[in-house]
Amino acid sequence: MGFYLKFFPGGWRIAVFSVAMLVAVPVLVIFYSLLVPTDDVWDHLVNNVLNNLLINTFWLVLGVSIITSVIGVSLAWITATCDFPARAFFSWALLLPLAMPAYVLAFVFIVLLNFSGPVQSTLRMWIPPEYFWFPNARSTWGVVTVMSLALYPYVYLIVRNGFITQGMRTIEAAQSLGFDRRQGFFKIILPMVRPWIAGGLMLVIMETLADFGAVSIFNFDTFTTAIYKSWFGFFSIDAAAQLSSILVIFVFIVIIVEQRMRAKMRYSQTGRGGSSVQLFKLNGVLRWTLFGYSSSVLLIAFIIPCIQLIIWTLNVIEHEFTSRYYELLTNSLMLGILASLLTCILALIISYAKRHHPDKPTGFLVKISTLGYAMPGTILAVGIFIPTAYVDNLLIALSMQWFQIERGPLLQGTLLVMVFAFMVRFMAVGFNSIDSSMHRITKNIDEAARGMGIKGFNMLRRIHIPILKSGILTAATLVFLDVMKEMPITLMTRPFGWDSLSVKIYELTSEGEWERAALPSITLVLAGLIPIFLLMRKSDKL
Repeated sequence: MGFYLKFFPGGWRIAVFSVAMLVAVPVLVIFYSLLVPTDDVWDHLVNNVLNNLLINTFWLVLGVSIITSVIGVSLAWITATCDFPARAFFSWALLLPLAMPAYVLAFVFIVLLNFSGPVQSTLRMWIPPEYFWFPNARSTWGVVTVMSLALYPYVYLIVRNGFITQGMRTIEAAQSLGFDRRQGFFKIILPMVRPWIAGGLMLVIMETLADFGAVSIFNFDTFTTAIYKSWFGFFSIDAAAQLSSILVIFVFIVIIVEQRMRAKMRYSQTGRGGSSVQLFKLNGVLRWTLFGYSSSVLLIAFIIPCIQLIIWTLNVIEHEFTSRYYELLTNSLMLGILASLLTCILALIISYAKRHHPDKPTGFLVKISTLGYAMPGTILAVGIFIPTAYVDNLLIALSMQWFQIERGPLLQGTLLVMVFAFMVRFMAVGFNSIDSSMHRITKNIDEAARGMGIKGFNMLRRIHIPILKSGILTAATLVFLDVMKEMPITLMTRPFGWDSLSVKIYELTSEGEWERAALPSITLVLAGLIPIFLLMRKSDKL
């Protein structure tokens, strides 16, 4: 890479352009399928599938957005501004559900709340049969509830930072204008934190549209499950591409709306904010009410599911903790390491190129390079499979024409394709961590290095990388854990007979083997705690 960049003028721009084109290929392929639909496939989708998918997706996104907003904003407000027992503990502990993959929470939720589960069994002991009623867990409200409990920390984390930034001085200013605390919150504070709420909700909506594991466990048909069924159930890559193109349009609409909302909002906070202001002093009843509310959310979203997973794991560990489990764990670790290594190398190059060429064309290419994070895994799998199959067919034809050798596909179903798909999906995760650290390096360091004759790739290798070690490690950790938990990409692009922890969870839950799915699930939960602790160490606000 150093030799190439040294002797090729504008090499950093070429590097960013190359990565941007690689990321853009799956999206362009999906859009191309929309422009040239296959009539019979499109007719089938419109007449039999599309209406139900649109309705389910609408109610899922709407329900999850409302519930995550209510839970996330309320918890952010009380932990940022109110004095109640264990507030400091809840300020970081309420982030723990981020470590629980939505599909793990989904099957635990179903088992606990189904007819023979402990919740309904206990209630039937106390309530006469003629008065007993309990809603069906496998329903719209069930999947909305699970997704909301898994995703509310996105809103909580971002909005809490907004409340801290605005501070209690704003409430005090509102009170000086004649508003009480409730009026000041709804008329002053809440409108001012709308950019933070919009940012958190965009992440929630993206994750909801991208989810495959939780909705498949609930048998709740959305675009992601329909894409998978079209490809692997009906063996129609055309139908999968058509559905993917529609979902891509929805994703881009969400991105555009969110960016336009933020563009119209300009708020600033002068002075020291609210960090130097004392918390609201509450009466005894209200203080313990807030404690009970925070405890209930944490119990339902994290503690009780973890306890259930531990109980199941202890029941099956003797039979499940075999060489097969080591194989699953090794595959997941290997995939995570390879994907995080490639992603961080390219993210580092992109970040340095942006620093070296801070112009609009380079900035535009950087945005394209990080676009994959907005794409659901099912879409990327389809968008990558189609060009991969085309290249494979081309190579097979050339091999036969030039060497008269018949051979099978070279790229399809290989680790190379899987790692490439994860690179596209999580480039934004690696880039944001590395680029934020890159911004902390002053230009004076670059100028001093140039004065010593250090330029180009040597400056990156000798100056920037040693300084960026912490940011690179954070980026690698986040990408590694995202790859381990990602289900649809692994499920749809893996080699034949190759399994990981997330794939095993999907297979076992599909067969109703809840207890056997506990061991790989608790492993992913424990792995997911790592970025939570990293976040706690880096933030002095929690």
